[in-house]
Amino acid sequence: MRITILSGGIGGARFVSGVVAAAPDADVTVVANTADDIWLHGLRVCPDLDSLMYTLGGGIDPVRRWGRADETWSAKEDLAAYGEGPDWFGLGDRDIATHLVRTRLLREGRGLTAATAHLCERWRPGVTLLPMTEDEVETHLDAVVDGEPRHLHFQEYWIRHRAGVPFTALSYDGVESSTPAPGVAEAIAGADVVLVAPSNPVVSIGPIVAVPGLADALRSTSAPVVGVSPIIGGGAVRGMADQLMTGLGREISAAAVAETYGSRRDGGLLDGWLVDVQDADAVDRLSPAGVATRSVPLFMDDDATTRQLADDAIALARELRR
Repeated sequence: MRITILSGGIGGARFVSGVVAAAPDADVTVVANTADDIWLHGLRVCPDLDSLMYTLGGGIDPVRRWGRADETWSAKEDLAAYGEGPDWFGLGDRDIATHLVRTRLLREGRGLTAATAHLCERWRPGVTLLPMTEDEVETHLDAVVDGEPRHLHFQEYWIRHRAGVPFTALSYDGVESSTPAPGVAEAIAGADVVLVAPSNPVVSIGPIVAVPGLADALRSTSAPVVGVSPIIGGGAVRGMADQLMTGLGREISAAAVAETYGSRRDGGLLDGWLVDVQDADAVDRLSPAGVATRSVPLFMDDDATTRQLADDAIALARELRR
């Protein structure tokens, strides 16, 4: 079985680990969001790619769920002593090694796909990990900070301002001229199952499907496309999907996220959708619109519940394929 997963970072990485456990013999490809990427201190930092790689490779910090386990912060402290910012984004010493290797490979002319494959030779994540594009695409928000308009990188909005400043627009800068990374469109077209991880619909999945050609690839694949809601009971499990959806004037609900993606029957992206048991009312709302919806436990509390969620997603895909 060939499974392709569209994923963001932390929550998506946990879901992917469940898929790997639930389908150990499957050929799994993960298409990762790269619109969170940022240049810092001359290094190209790819948070979602790294969260996936570290989680699946056993190197993630088990408490924070991001960054390296047993991390130290000497470089961050010395950068601060030099007066080098930004002070709101810190790179751990172990994590810096990853960014140094990636940046060297990029400057040598290797694409982000090849650089990611090289890094994965160490971590052996058990999946083929692909960036959505090799072009630089960055999510920015037009926000108001201390009464002044700013065009903020998503990382500054999230980490420095904790998603607490009002914004008037959100954009994926550079996406219009981007192209899918090598292998991405093929992984979608050749899949038996396509899964959309319970990642932020605005800043994780949104940028992936905004890359020209990828939404069309999802619409035309012969594989069923099944997504998992990142919203449970009217709120985001992790991250800030609810703040972002509110800022964009969207309803905060599991059903509303599915409606944003749309039904493939009507030119959208989804065939199936999983919601939590407390959002079971979404079944009656979405099924008539052409999205086969099931309510199952969505909380990934431990390895067992994470694997069960992956099992449920694959089971729905198999049902739809029949």
